[in-house]
Amino acid sequence: MTTKQEETNIKIEKRKVTGKQVSQLRRQGLLPGVVYGHKVESYPIQMEAHSTSLMMKKITPTTLINLDLDGKKTKAIVRDRQLDVVTGELLHIDFLAISMTEKLKASVAIELIGEAPVLDEVAGALINQTLNELEIEALPNELPERIEVDLSGIVTAEDVITVGELKLGDKITILTPADEVIVSVGYVAEEAEEEPAEVEELDVEPEVLEKGKKEEEEEGEE
Repeated sequence: MTTKQEETNIKIEKRKVTGKQVSQLRRQGLLPGVVYGHKVESYPIQMEAHSTSLMMKKITPTTLINLDLDGKKTKAIVRDRQLDVVTGELLHIDFLAISMTEKLKASVAIELIGEAPVLDEVAGALINQTLNELEIEALPNELPERIEVDLSGIVTAEDVITVGELKLGDKITILTPADEVIVSVGYVAEEAEEEPAEVEELDVEPEVLEKGKKEEEEEGEE
């Protein structure tokens, strides 16, 4: 199952500041970026930093974006975003301008939904997700934001879900190999109980212990 998306609008302005001076924009609450792609000569842009950063938390690589430049809108997707390695702050965005009539290749996140009956039937069973993204190709308006995989068919410990079992319709071409496993069943590792270490008892006569104690006391008095 695929999850359709809603278009997002971002107001942009042409950017005149470039190079090291870009840091000045960030201090003014502006976020730098660039637009390139289909029938577009690359040009630098800037946009409001706070609202765009919040918006980017919900945007996936397939989210369709309307870049609004003085009322003129360009269809685009986010191709790359640069983050501060320490603070995680968004520093720069690359937008790819697209044609709605040309297919795009994209990586789409896989989301597991539903309950797997095996978890109730087999003690210690757990679900292993071995594939988190699916490579697909489709027209921009057919690209899903995520692909949902239903776990209700995982009944026994031998059940798996492979890429070839997904049904995404004839408008989406799956590029990931069909035999790749998305979900399988594993088991919770049991921790081995450590046996208490045996304390070796010294076989010493009471007289010997008493003699040793007396010698220590005498040494202490000297």
